[in-house]
Amino acid sequence: MGLDGRVAVVTGGSRGIGAAIARRLAAGGADVALTYNSAADRASAVADEITALGRRALVFKAPADDRESVAQAVRQTAAELGRLDILVNNAGIFDYGHLEDLTDEQFDRTVEVNVRAVFTATRAAAPLMGPGGRVISIGSNLADRAGGAGISLYAMSKAALVGLTRGMARDLGPRGITVNLVQPGSTDTDMNPADGVGAEAQLASSAVGHYGVPEDVAGAVAYLAGSGSGYVTGSVLTVDGGQLA
Repeated sequence: MGLDGRVAVVTGGSRGIGAAIARRLAAGGADVALTYNSAADRASAVADEITALGRRALVFKAPADDRESVAQAVRQTAAELGRLDILVNNAGIFDYGHLEDLTDEQFDRTVEVNVRAVFTATRAAAPLMGPGGRVISIGSNLADRAGGAGISLYAMSKAALVGLTRGMARDLGPRGITVNLVQPGSTDTDMNPADGVGAEAQLASSAVGHYGVPEDVAGAVAYLAGSGSGYVTGSVLTVDGGQLA
């Protein structure tokens, strides 16, 4: 992947897809900093796995709705590890609810965590990156097709990342920094377990007939973070087992 000696930040890296991404980047040779909200023990366990691979690891408590802590984690990573090459905007929330039941507070929090945090972290990271820098955000295939009722806030926030990604790709492209979006489908995590409520309906739309695992998404991120993807920017890579096919 060409990640030797590179430094990455993964937001929301304590579990699920974020943890899988952190491990994958470290296995490829990168030093990795990860942020977490409340799962300090899980974040420490992921950091231990990274150091066991011979890479450096940092852990920051930086809730995605705390703008300054998110930006500070990015800046401190560059200060402590000497550089910053890769930013993975993974932290997010899923606030389910039918339109009539949703509150202004839910709307604001969804936008704050799923959209503004991406903007905040990327704005902090961009001045610290040189040519070859990579910004990768984690969206959702629900941005392209709302599969059922109750997901309007989540789908809206993930659709916003498409436009944000393309705009930032234009802003940062002249500096040799790429910006891309990975859109997972049904992935077996705490947020959406393969044996949970609604899993059967999700499987019905899958071309391959099973849920993905966090490592599937991590593989896509590793490609976009690596040396072979330098001409890929402003793009959306969907990893959903053919749910949108």
